[in-house]
Amino acid sequence: MYPTPAQNAGLLEQCAHARYVWNLALEQWSMWTRDRPPTPGYVDQARQLTEARAAFCWLRAGSQTVQQQALRDFDQATKNFYSGTHRRPTWRKASLCKGFRIVGLQASRVVKLNRKWAAVNVPKVGWVRFRLSRAVPDAKSYRIRCDRGGRCHIAFAVIPQPIPAPGTGEVIGVDRGVAVSAALSSGELLICPGLSERELERLKQLQRRLARCRHGSQRSRQVKAAIARLHARARDRRRDWVEKTTTDLARRFDLIRVEDLRITQMTKRPQPRHDPERPGTFVPNGRRAKAGLNRGILSNGWGLLVRRLQHKAAGRIEQVNPAYTSQTCSVCRHCAPENRESQAVFRCVACGHRANADVNAAVNIAAGRAVSARRETPVRVSPKREPQRATSA
Repeated sequence: MYPTPAQNAGLLEQCAHARYVWNLALEQWSMWTRDRPPTPGYVDQARQLTEARAAFCWLRAGSQTVQQQALRDFDQATKNFYSGTHRRPTWRKASLCKGFRIVGLQASRVVKLNRKWAAVNVPKVGWVRFRLSRAVPDAKSYRIRCDRGGRCHIAFAVIPQPIPAPGTGEVIGVDRGVAVSAALSSGELLICPGLSERELERLKQLQRRLARCRHGSQRSRQVKAAIARLHARARDRRRDWVEKTTTDLARRFDLIRVEDLRITQMTKRPQPRHDPERPGTFVPNGRRAKAGLNRGILSNGWGLLVRRLQHKAAGRIEQVNPAYTSQTCSVCRHCAPENRESQAVFRCVACGHRANADVNAAVNIAAGRAVSARRETPVRVSPKREPQRATSA
């Protein structure tokens, strides 16, 4: 979106009102205990909102549609939490959550100006222009979001149809990594673009400048905004790469197999290690190296790549156990740590097969191979179980 300075201030004010109403409803809901009556529902909270708008002029200056929709969203969030489909509703922070939703007839007030531009009538703000990245869909709601880089985006709530399978019967395996973002079993190596060397140097300079700024000063806010713009640029490039890559894979292959990785557990901070000789002190636990690995995993969009594949190729995604796929030879299936000479070189010590290590792992993933810790094909029963007779005596 490209609002004027006055419209941008109005959008930020609407975001603040929606965040305030959400947090107020969450506070009421969090105060409930077993010895108290039920907390107010949406109808009671809407009545309280009307009274609050009559008492406070700053709240009355905002759009009642936006504020009531925040209450509806919170009511739906609590229902999703009790049904077990979503997590518990959390607080919305001013620095992270800047957005509001428009539902109903007002969501249809969109006018196409020309081939590249359109305008939307936002309550209490007016007609705001936005650039068309695709045709305006027939949506019943849209959401406006303002990021930390000072940009505003509008997203229409429409679920696109999955990409149909080509019908060729081809299967592809995708191995995700840090040095190579995605290696395909066909031999392709895909790398997610990030910040350039010049941009990384600029980011380092800004971070040093921020460390010297006084907390809460005008200069610190300007430096934070510059840092947010650089991070937003990297995020846009990552999302663009993921969208193009997933669309290409969904159009070319019938079945896509990926590793079943637990990214949240993989990117956790290492636990502190206590020094047994000196109580109350700690020994090095490699947290700086682990932080660099976490940044590498997150900057390659591992989770977003699989989520978008599941959206575009629904029902054609299989997740394979990642155990020992990088140490197993794709030709003779011999598994040994010595097979992996380096990050990029794989040489089987049994048959001498040489290949790119990531491509070899992708071939194993495409075949759906998983090796147990004993480096053999897993059996259906425990190896410690005594033999059983086929029939009873």
